[in-house]
Amino acid sequence: MLLSPAAERNQVDLASVLLDILEAQSHRELFGLELGSGTGQHVVHFAQEMPFVTWQPSDIKEESRNSIQAYIGATKVKTVLEPVHLDASEPWEKWAGLPRSSCDVIIAINLLQYSSFSTNEGVFKGSGQILKQDGLLMTYGPYAINGTITPSCNEVLDQTLREMNPDWGLPDIDVLRQLAFGNGMRLERMIEMPESNKCLVFRKM
Repeated sequence: MLLSPAAERNQVDLASVLLDILEAQSHRELFGLELGSGTGQHVVHFAQEMPFVTWQPSDIKEESRNSIQAYIGATKVKTVLEPVHLDASEPWEKWAGLPRSSCDVIIAINLLQYSSFSTNEGVFKGSGQILKQDGLLMTYGPYAINGTITPSCNEVLDQTLREMNPDWGLPDIDVLRQLAFGNGMRLERMIEMPESNKCLVFRKM
């Protein structure tokens, strides 16, 4: 079981945002996909808080999938499926066999800033196909707005990420908004979160 201090800190706040955006549908069984599930801490926490959602965790790394499996075993949650390998930069048809219009909600937590533009593009293209009408894509992390990064801690983070990998860095909300629109979604809400992060909620039109 891998441990992410960031996931430990933000899982309660993220669960509260998810509960808020999904509350109107909590009377029915929902299906959710998590892209880049990492350690698995988030998905088991969400499963405990939202028993009406069945979650499909995914990650590109085997060590992460093993950790997710360990968290599922340790918490005995019943609504988290076996983790699958999923590379969001690939066409949606390769997304672990998920059919078109099969998801009510897709989440990507602290994924976009560690991804190339082609992966970010893939997240929106795939979500546009796999989400049901009125389905939601929620992304979380630090962002640039109109090419500007604030506060200074996020500027430093962006620089550090780009030094680690020139393809990484804080994505721009306006670019994401356009990507969403081009794939049949619109940015519905932008929620300020602790530590200079935001939740972006996109709805499939």
